[in-house]
Amino acid sequence: MKKIYLSNKNHFGQVFKIISVFFLFGSLLGCATGSTIVTGTKKSPISSDEVKIYLDPPAEYESIGLIEVSSGIVFSRQAAMNEAMKEIKSKAAKIGANGVLLTNTGSKSGGTTGYYSNGIYIGGDSSDKILAQGRAIYVIRE
Repeated sequence: MKKIYLSNKNHFGQVFKIISVFFLFGSLLGCATGSTIVTGTKKSPISSDEVKIYLDPPAEYESIGLIEVSSGIVFSRQAAMNEAMKEIKSKAAKIGANGVLLTNTGSKSGGTTGYYSNGIYIGGDSSDKILAQGRAIYVIRE
């Protein structure tokens, strides 16, 4: 019976390729990130399903904070916008806001990035993003 030994170099290369593939697919799935600045009185957290997006201000509300999110464009602009809205609602819910008054949406483009490994170039457009900004609000009356 013949024994086959892998050299450390070959094994490292295979592990690196596997990790690279997971990293690439992870970045392709897209995710949204953002920040929240509390400017009013924070309330008890609620479910993000209870948060409503407003384009026009409701009749009576209280401002709780400012939220800004960005989402990478992977499959489509609509999918990226959906992800951004999901994230903005999540951030609002964490500070007890039951609404978000959108103040700005847009997109940002940039260059490409990537790396070359073992004869394979792994890369993509790194900075195409959907941006959304809003005011986290507590709606008293619509």
